[in-house]
Amino acid sequence: MNTLYILFTLPLLIIFSYLFDAFSRKTKFPSVILLMTTGIIFRFFISFTGSNDFAFLDNLIPVLGTIGLILIVLEGAIELDINRAKLPIILKGFLAAFVILIANIFVLQWVFENIFGIQNTIAILFAIPLSIISSAVAIPSAENMINKDREFIVYESTFSDILGIMIFNYALRQFESNQALVGVEPFVSLVLQIFGVIIISLLITYVLFRLMQKIDHKIKFFLILSLLILVYAFGKLFHLPALVTIFIFGIFMSNVKSLLPGFLRRYLDLDATEKEIHEFHILTAESTFLVRTFFFLFFGFSIQISEFMSPIPLFYGLLIFLIIFIIRYLYFTTTNLKIKPSPLVYMSPRGLISILLFIQLKDVDFINLNQTPIDERVLLIVILISMLVMLLSTIKKEKVNEETEINDEESLSVEMDINIPPSSSEETKNL
Repeated sequence: MNTLYILFTLPLLIIFSYLFDAFSRKTKFPSVILLMTTGIIFRFFISFTGSNDFAFLDNLIPVLGTIGLILIVLEGAIELDINRAKLPIILKGFLAAFVILIANIFVLQWVFENIFGIQNTIAILFAIPLSIISSAVAIPSAENMINKDREFIVYESTFSDILGIMIFNYALRQFESNQALVGVEPFVSLVLQIFGVIIISLLITYVLFRLMQKIDHKIKFFLILSLLILVYAFGKLFHLPALVTIFIFGIFMSNVKSLLPGFLRRYLDLDATEKEIHEFHILTAESTFLVRTFFFLFFGFSIQISEFMSPIPLFYGLLIFLIIFIIRYLYFTTTNLKIKPSPLVYMSPRGLISILLFIQLKDVDFINLNQTPIDERVLLIVILISMLVMLLSTIKKEKVNEETEINDEESLSVEMDINIPPSSSEETKNL
């Protein structure tokens, strides 16, 4: 492709993504749908030129997705405020994420195995990505909710990401080594790995904080990000839950004064690093925006409209979403003891992590995606339906809030009129 075309295309794509993001904040319409749609439309018009060699996307999309995954988890962890006052809502968010995630995996696995006829191990690996809430979509969409619900969504979706990825990597590692998924030995091994990773994460956090303070060069935050990606790569190489390291580093970044052990805080100038932490957060957010933009654009570009002519993927996608929605509805109605659905019921979009984990299944030797009824078309339909349901619920919620505010203002004005004493009007006339 001509260099001039690329120089025009790349900045325009970023500008469009920024406009989509601004539009999303105003309307609550998920920007990732607009990005994927842009990629699909672009692919549709490119097809008329006769260009069909897009094999490079098979390698590019997983790389972008992995970097985006690291950045999203890091950004989400940095935004978590951990203190004693918020422990109840943190525990509620963790419990909801864990229970709903496990329930979705078990039910979807049963449906895939007994109704769709998929082998047990493959059914579990398909069920996990479809059970994970996308924090990258849920958190921005919850901005207009009341503080308590918004904080709950932040914690629940972030924990859903972390737990889902850990369970997926654990299951994949067990199946590839022909070991049982459930057992005392694998669970003990996993717990020991997590504790080891936590200790290593503390040391890495301390080293990176020292680097922030010691490096005088004006470019240092991308060095920190590069080191984190390198840590993740080493963790993946040795089959360790490396994403936990990223998550813990992000949490300590934003809560270093309250979480970092005293013997480590003693050697750090925490007041001097507050500004740098803020700047690092901004860099992470902008890097996440950039990587997420190109990931969803290229993912949309990899989709051909002709693949969606069959109604079977639509049926499978609707069935999967209904299962996900019913489980979530039952959880919140049971825990809140209310039959009327809470706004939180609708806040369960699927997104980047589901796509990325699904792409990883292509490299698994004992899985052939071309011979299974659950494919990328079904995944995309589940993502779109979950986002649209979330969008409709937020619009309905905003309308209810507006009507409530109008009624409150009218009742307040009526009360003010009624409560004006008669003498005040006479005094006004005299004046």
